[in-house]
Amino acid sequence: MIQIQAGLFWAYAIGATFALSAGRQLQVWERINAGEGPRTRSRAANPYLALTALFAAVLMVPTGLFLLWQNPAWTTMHVAHGHDGVWAGFVLFYAGGIPVAAIIGFLVAQGFVLVGAGYWAYLQCVGGYFLLFGTLVHGWDGRGYERFFSAEARDFAGWRQDSVVNHVLDFLTSGTFLALLIFGAAVIGTMLLTEIGWLMEGWSLPGADEDRKVHRFLAIAIAAAGVYGLPFAGALVASVLVRLLGGWIGLPLFAVIAGFTLLSRRSPVRWLYGLVGVPHRHWRADLDPGPERTGHETGVTADRSA
Repeated sequence: MIQIQAGLFWAYAIGATFALSAGRQLQVWERINAGEGPRTRSRAANPYLALTALFAAVLMVPTGLFLLWQNPAWTTMHVAHGHDGVWAGFVLFYAGGIPVAAIIGFLVAQGFVLVGAGYWAYLQCVGGYFLLFGTLVHGWDGRGYERFFSAEARDFAGWRQDSVVNHVLDFLTSGTFLALLIFGAAVIGTMLLTEIGWLMEGWSLPGADEDRKVHRFLAIAIAAAGVYGLPFAGALVASVLVRLLGGWIGLPLFAVIAGFTLLSRRSPVRWLYGLVGVPHRHWRADLDPGPERTGHETGVTADRSA
């Protein structure tokens, strides 16, 4: 349901966010199946991965294809002006690429979670959403937001002849925006309910309350700000720097700012991440039988320092 140039970034970000939301459950799932046969450890047996692929295939792909058919100019960010400008193979790659990108995002984030690098799994979410918002805000030519708020090709062609407010109002009264509202209620609503549900399910596991430092509602708000708000703010800052200083100076400067903000050990982002109660420590399955396994027979993961 988003413009095609940003669709794969969104799918990757959703897959990574789903994996991070279900991080504790994935640790439990891996530990329970660690000593069993290859069949039970297959990727297809992972219910959270299966639901992620189902979400992408059933909700993201059909809504995107509907908008592509209804308004190919807007969906392609006005690269194509009609159906004749859209190559059929491109539609095929889009329909197949969305589930693949979501699965890749999930598997990459899951890999970080299972080796005790949950914060790097979170950075996959940030990176995916930054690329999504960066495409919509700036695009490849600095006119990303103009392409987004232009419902028709003629609106984009005449953008400089009218005010931004009028263009935005025209977009908000267009059929394309109405379709976005309807599909957004289904896609984004299901996405948020799934992420919140998996977070709360993980918090109910033994040991989760030791990591969650704030009330559940505040933790959800912090998580939403970190996954969606921070990348959007970063996309705005990057766009402003590129417009003021040019790409050769603005992008490296933004990379330094982003690196300091996200990777510094005293980063406020790291501190807020620690409040939410998603996995950030390493765990190890103890499969050796014997009395020393007392207290570890429930199949729940044992968190240890990374």
